[in-house]
Order: sequence, then C-alpha cells, then structure tokens
Amino acid sequence: MRIEEQTGTVVGGLPAEPEKATLEGKNKIVGFWLFLAAESTLFATEMGAYVALKGSHLNGPPSQELFQLPMVALSTLILLVSSLTSVLGVMSMHTGDARKMLTWFGLTVLLGAAFLGLETYEFMEYVHEGHTLTGSAFASSFYLLLGTHGAHVLFGVLWILGLVIQGAKKGITVHTAPKFYLASLYWHFIDVVWIFIFTVVYLMGMI
Repeated sequence: MRIEEQTGTVVGGLPAEPEKATLEGKNKIVGFWLFLAAESTLFATEMGAYVALKGSHLNGPPSQELFQLPMVALSTLILLVSSLTSVLGVMSMHTGDARKMLTWFGLTVLLGAAFLGLETYEFMEYVHEGHTLTGSAFASSFYLLLGTHGAHVLFGVLWILGLVIQGAKKGITVHTAPKFYLASLYWHFIDVVWIFIFTVVYLMGMI
C-alpha cells in the first residue's frame, strides 16, 4: 500500500502512523512479532535451566552471598527509563518531530550503554568472589542467562545507534519509521525479559 492510499491523519506530509503506511512496513511488524515469540522461547528455556540449577553452587558462593541488589536495582531503573525514552521517541515520530525522535532514541542508546557498563562491573565483582563460568552448574546457568540478555542489549544499542545515524541523514519517512518502531518493540522486549530476570534470579535468589 502506498502512502497516498492512507486515510489516516497526515502530520508533516506523513501518515499519523508512518511505520504502518506501507505493506512492507506492516509485514515487517508481523514478522518481528514472530521473531520475538521465538526469542521468548529461548529465554524461557534458559530461565528454566537456571531455576533447576540455582542450588547447585558446589563450593562457590550461593546467590544469597553473591548478589548485590542495590547495583542491580540501579541497573533495572536505568533499563526501565530507557524503555520510556524509546516510547517518547516513537511518540515524537508520530508527531513528525525528527529532532525529538532522534534525541529520545539517542538517550535510549546512552542508557543502554550505562546498563551494560554496570553489568560488566557486576560480572567482574562476581568473578572476583569465585563465581566463575565453570565454577558450578549454578554459575554456568547464571552467566548463560545474563550473558544472553546482555548480548541482546548490546545488539539493541548498536542497532538503535545505527538508526539514529540514518535518521539524522534521512529524517522520518515511511521507510525509516518501521525501523525505529521495530527497534522500540525490541527494546521493550529486552526490558520485559529483564523484569523476569530481576524477579526470578535476583529477588528470589535472596530468599
């Protein structure tokens, strides 16, 4: 469907929802939801493995002695705020304000990088405490789950950074809008997964 066929409100020469203005954009969104469903299965599998193995810490430190909740809580807050900035980015896209959209997504990148920095520091502290990847089944399942999530965050940071660079050159079009919308969906997915990790791994790990 071409942009001229849209019947929605037009803002600055664009449809109110430019990410859905073309058939290509709509197909991308549907395909991306299927991708996220597959990703959910991956994280559910790793989460199940962690729950089954969390008591197998051998001679290494148990989760109650290991986890530092204040730092993890700060990481959680940073990631939640980054989800909000991506929402504001999409809202700015819907109003046709490219400058605000790029600013909000740029902040999302910075907050994502801050999250990764704290997670790296956290891992270094755990290794210093003897919680190494091969130290126990608990350690292996922990680093696999957290590492997979961290890799997704890193990918999201690089993806959105690339989109910000592209958006600065091309602005908001029916071709760039679906990319920002999908990146925002991806970022929300990362946040939802982290909420489960924070609850199951960290909060339940302190019991």
